[in-house]
Amino acid sequence: MNPCASLSHARPLWLRSARAELLLFGVFALLLLGLGIGLRDPWPSDEPRFALVAQWMVEHGQWLFPHRGHELYPDKPPVFMWLQALSYYLTHHWRIAFLLPSLLAALGALALVYDLARRLWNHRSALLAAATLLVTIHFTYQMRNAQIDPLLLGWITLANYGLLRHLLLGPSWRWFAVGCFFAGLGVATKGVGVLALLMLLPYLVARRGHWRQLALPVGGWRWAGGLALFFVPILGWLLPMLLVAHADGDPQHAAYVQNILFGQTVHRYATPTGHLHSPFYFLGIIVVDWLPLSLLLPWALPAWWRRLQRRDARFLLPLGWIVLMLLFFSFSPGKRDVYILPALPMTALALAPLLPGLLRRRGVRLAVCALTVLLAGALTAAAALAIHRHPAWAVKIEQSLDPQIWWMLLAIGAAGLVIVALTRVRRAPLGWLLFAGVLWSVYGLWGYPMLNGDRSARDVMVQARAMAGPDATIGLLAWKEQNLLMAAGPVAEFGFLKPWPQQYAEAIAWQRQDPAHRWIFSLDEAMGACVDRHRATYVGHANRREWWMFQANAVVPGCVPGASADPQADDTL
Repeated sequence: MNPCASLSHARPLWLRSARAELLLFGVFALLLLGLGIGLRDPWPSDEPRFALVAQWMVEHGQWLFPHRGHELYPDKPPVFMWLQALSYYLTHHWRIAFLLPSLLAALGALALVYDLARRLWNHRSALLAAATLLVTIHFTYQMRNAQIDPLLLGWITLANYGLLRHLLLGPSWRWFAVGCFFAGLGVATKGVGVLALLMLLPYLVARRGHWRQLALPVGGWRWAGGLALFFVPILGWLLPMLLVAHADGDPQHAAYVQNILFGQTVHRYATPTGHLHSPFYFLGIIVVDWLPLSLLLPWALPAWWRRLQRRDARFLLPLGWIVLMLLFFSFSPGKRDVYILPALPMTALALAPLLPGLLRRRGVRLAVCALTVLLAGALTAAAALAIHRHPAWAVKIEQSLDPQIWWMLLAIGAAGLVIVALTRVRRAPLGWLLFAGVLWSVYGLWGYPMLNGDRSARDVMVQARAMAGPDATIGLLAWKEQNLLMAAGPVAEFGFLKPWPQQYAEAIAWQRQDPAHRWIFSLDEAMGACVDRHRATYVGHANRREWWMFQANAVVPGCVPGASADPQADDTL
């Protein structure tokens, strides 16, 4: 069926034309997700790390073995960084390039949810499903960030799309091959991309139980051939890496291969060292982070159950896949909210045929209206209190953030209250849509430039260069990725994962070789008592840290600072 032809006969939701509605939604989605791109640099915790790796790829041609400075970075496969580097070749602007893969993944996921829901049900349900996904807080927030998980969501959604086109709307072996291929690309991006293939388990249950709305493709060799495509992108990355590591005999490359294949997959899942939570952790994420979508679940759960009792495979496959994914991550002691992010598009898809009826229910509208009032009211009240009363919590926040943040939050909150007054309960879903548009637009256009200097460490690195002068070399001690990424002029670094005392010893030895032209830029804690702060210069505060600069005359002879913190600890900003 031609999708453009079907749209011309589709029943519109708001406007006179389904095509016009889809075009308007596309523009709204692009603005909601894209406003602010180009107005900020990478922010911790992960964005500077990946951007630094991508920048190193562009500048040094190190594509198979990612580097964080001069050290190898073995924590993640390089696909996401490859795409950031490719985006730079296309745009020639890192402020755009580092966010472009996430933006495209988000827009792609919305298009796939819409198209699949339209094929399974109709345009109205599909448009509401895509809109619900777009304005769910967890989706919007994460897809505006330059991390691997938004790209993984894009690959898994594309894999699920291909599989469901075959299993529900097929047979279509071409789409089955597409689904398997992009599941493999998800593995090459972040190992858990294989979870897309769990869609085959509820399909087997439905096929054995003779469920309705199910395609019944036959051809054993085609199943095997499609699944073989799963390994193509994985081997396309692994084989060159393994061949180069074997050929050059570099022990660092051998350690990288061991870590990326086992340390960051099996060991990280079975014996994680951080982010430890209870098996019920993701239930809290769904309730809070998935607002306002989660407000629909009390009505959706019994509706889904009724459709499962009718043996409707259009619900069993996406819902069964979501349950399997939640179980998989719940069994591991280590959990983060982004692990279940790829479940959001399939949840919106399963909600699609229910949304036209749900959004007409007064209880649903009351809940959505209450959420808008509570969030807008809380922002307004907190901002007004901070501006006029300066309570202790506001003063503490202002130590890290620009005080103008209160005016931004006040503007967002006040706009939300005006929207609620205009839309009221009757049009509460539209009210949340408009409020989300205001929130993320203001955050991108006002918040990004305002917060960028501190969050990205740009301000302290500019100040450090001003202190050292244009020709001096700055050595980075106990640095974070944003410091090296934002550094201007000649710099040196002494490893990222090395213990701070070892970095300090190497930095001091390096400085002694040319004390007149070498400065050291250091985290306060890493200097300990080995640097005379009366002779050192305070650079500034960034990312909740204090930074100093000193020359050789500030060094206490014979002193070695203690290791007071773990240099590998993640940023929490």
